[in-house]
Amino acid sequence: MNSSSIPNNNTLRSNTPKHFTWVLVMCVILLGASVVASLAFGSRPVRFDELIDGLFRPDVDSFGANIVRKRVSRTVFSLFCGAALGVSGALMQAVTRNPLADPSILGVNTGASLFVVCGIAFLNITSASQYIWLALAGAAITAVFVFGIGSMGRGGATPIKLVLAGAAVSAALSSLVTAIMIPRSYVMDQFRFWQVGSVGSATWSAIGTFIPFLIVGVIIAFMTAPALNALALGDDVATGLGVRTGTLRFIAALAGVLLCGAATALAGPIGFIGLLSTHVVRLILGPDLRFVIPMSAIAGAIILTVSDVGGRLMGNPGELEVGVVTAFIGAPILIILAMRSKVRSL
Repeated sequence: MNSSSIPNNNTLRSNTPKHFTWVLVMCVILLGASVVASLAFGSRPVRFDELIDGLFRPDVDSFGANIVRKRVSRTVFSLFCGAALGVSGALMQAVTRNPLADPSILGVNTGASLFVVCGIAFLNITSASQYIWLALAGAAITAVFVFGIGSMGRGGATPIKLVLAGAAVSAALSSLVTAIMIPRSYVMDQFRFWQVGSVGSATWSAIGTFIPFLIVGVIIAFMTAPALNALALGDDVATGLGVRTGTLRFIAALAGVLLCGAATALAGPIGFIGLLSTHVVRLILGPDLRFVIPMSAIAGAIILTVSDVGGRLMGNPGELEVGVVTAFIGAPILIILAMRSKVRSL
């Protein structure tokens, strides 16, 4: 693509939404509040002094301080997974020009689930690093398959065709997952907790495995954002601006699958985060992806972390898995969005 499709610094400043700074400040405050809530609330709430001891006084060995330290990895993992899913949703909506595109709606999560359960059943995999590569492969193959089906027929890949193709593929793959698990009880025992979607089993080792995928995916997202803005004007206009639309879609979709697949491998198929975060950001700041992508990352981190806290409080003294909470919130919102937008393309 040529330089005409990429805004310079003066253009970026002139196109910055007037209320962007205030929105950013509010999101940072909400992010901080969600982190504090994640550390403080659960089956055993901690006092303020225990929170301080757990975070800043490693020599203190009280029960409350140890609980806080155990929750730190879970909180960090929630933030990273939420950010990855938020950016993935923004990229998938931009690539497909579909306001309802989301890893869970397009069947990408289910594809990752199928490959993970196949790995458990036939390859005896158990580690997070092995989950990631299988989940990435499943997510990528499913994304290509759904887009291929949605592109068939008259009119190409329209928003409604992509959503229907994703729903159909997701249903078929879910049936395959069930067929593999039913005769293998050991697979069902290992897979069922992962399938619901949870950040409760987060470890620093898993976070370390996840970080490289998060960094690469986010960097690609930022690099492709200006060209994706041109793509939103239509393929013909984007081509006239020097954008190689096919290459751009491939690279941006690859980043989306990378982020979604890695998050799904470690946390399970958590749905609706990408859809919710990106829609909220677009509603407030507009469609410019230079702002939508970073703010979707922050919004996704907030939504997932708050949902995890909500699941802990609602399920007390146990906990309700975060995948259940996000589905409970996201499903009615998806219906409302579909009714109001009438599934228009971006």
